[in-house]
Amino acid sequence: MVRGFRGAKRATAVALASLVAVVLGACTPHADATARLPQQVQGAFPATIEGRLETAVTDAMKLAGASGALVGVWAPWAGSYVDGLGTTATKGSNPMTADMHFRIATNTTSMTCSVLLSLVDEGKVKLDDPVSLYLPRMIGVDGITLRELCQNTSGIGDYARQLRPVFVANPTRQWPAMELLSDGIATKPAGSPGQLYNASQAGMVMLGMALQSATGMSWSDLYRHYIFDRLGMAHSSFPDAGQLSIPSPHPLGYATSLDAAGALQCGTTLDETSLSPSMGWTASGAISTITDLKTFVQALATGSLLSAAAARAQDTGVPLGGTAPSWQSYGLGMLKLGPLRGNTGEIPGFISAMFADPESGLTVVVALNNSSARAGFAQELAQQLASIASKAPSKSGKPAPVALPWSEAQAVTAMKAAAVCQPPAPKK
Repeated sequence: MVRGFRGAKRATAVALASLVAVVLGACTPHADATARLPQQVQGAFPATIEGRLETAVTDAMKLAGASGALVGVWAPWAGSYVDGLGTTATKGSNPMTADMHFRIATNTTSMTCSVLLSLVDEGKVKLDDPVSLYLPRMIGVDGITLRELCQNTSGIGDYARQLRPVFVANPTRQWPAMELLSDGIATKPAGSPGQLYNASQAGMVMLGMALQSATGMSWSDLYRHYIFDRLGMAHSSFPDAGQLSIPSPHPLGYATSLDAAGALQCGTTLDETSLSPSMGWTASGAISTITDLKTFVQALATGSLLSAAAARAQDTGVPLGGTAPSWQSYGLGMLKLGPLRGNTGEIPGFISAMFADPESGLTVVVALNNSSARAGFAQELAQQLASIASKAPSKSGKPAPVALPWSEAQAVTAMKAAAVCQPPAPKK
C-alpha cells in the first residue's frame, strides 16, 4: 500500500574516459538488469499486519529519537506497505511522505562494489588485482586486492570511529579522499590482508580512488552508468563534495553531539541536514528514496546487474566474527542475514537499512532521520519488519514462502538495548 507517496595511473586514462563517455548509452554485457522475483500481488497487507508494521516503526522512532521515518515492505505473496511516518522536523508539523529523499550513507558501499563487479565483467579490472596496480604511489597497500576492499578483509583500519565526533560537530567540512584514507591507514590494522572481516570505510575510499584511476571516470558518472540508469533510479544521485543539500522533498536529519571519545551528549541534538558527502565519499555519499532503494536492493540480492560468475562472487560471504550468529556473513559489499541480502547505512542525520530475499522477493527498506542509535539499530528494525511480513498470509492461500532465523521479539530486544537518550522510567 502506498500512502502519501510523494591522475589516473595510466597515460591512457583520459582516452579511456572519453571512450566510455561515448558508449554510456550502448549495450552492456548484462543490459537487462531487472530483478527476476515472484510477481508482487496488488494491494495492501491485511490490516493486522499493516498495523503491526506501523507500530514497529513508530516505536523505533521513539527509541532512536527520530521525528520521522520512511518505510517500505514488500511481500510478493501478500501485499505491500510504503509510507512516511512522523514529521520532517523535531517539533514540526510537516508530515513525512514516502517519496522523500535521504542520505543512504554506508548503503553506498553496495553500489560501489557493484560497480567494481561490473567493471570486472567488462574486463576493465580483475577482482584479485592488487590495489598497487592502480595506486602505485600509495603507502601501506602491499598485498591488498580489490576483492578484499569490498569484502572488508583488507585489514585497513577505519577512520570512522575516531572522526565520528568531528563529522557530527562539523558536517559541512569538505574532506579530501586522501585525508580520509591516510587516517584509515594510520589506524592500527585489523589484521593481515585476507585474514578477517573488519568493516572499514577507509577501505571503500581506497577502492573508490583505485577504480577512478582505472577508468578515468568520476564516481558520479560510474554510479549513473552502472547503477542508476540501468535500474531506472531517477531519484538517486551522488552529489559533489560541495553540494550540501538534499534534493526536495526531504526531512531534516539529526544527531546527538558526541564527546571526544564518541559518547553521546544527551540533550544536545544537532541539525545535520546540510552535510558534505565527502566525509564518506564512495563509502557513504549517495542519496536516494525508499522505492529507488527497493529497486537496487532487489537487483543486488538477485545479481541481476552482473554476470552469473560475478553475482556468485558477490554472494560468497565471510564470517563476521565475534558474537555474530552463523547465519550472518559479508559478501562483496553485501551483508547476508539468513536468506536476506542487503546492507545498512549510517551518516550524521540518517540511519537506514535495505534487505531483500532473492527467492521469495521479501524486501524491506527503512530510514530514520536521527543517526544517534547507529546503523545496527536500523538493521534490527529491518529484521523486525521482515519477521512481521514473513508471516503474512498468502492471498493465494499457499503458505508464506520464507522462514527467517530470528524472531520479532529478538529484534525488539536488540533495539531497546540500543535505544538512545531515553527519559528515566517513572518511579513505581
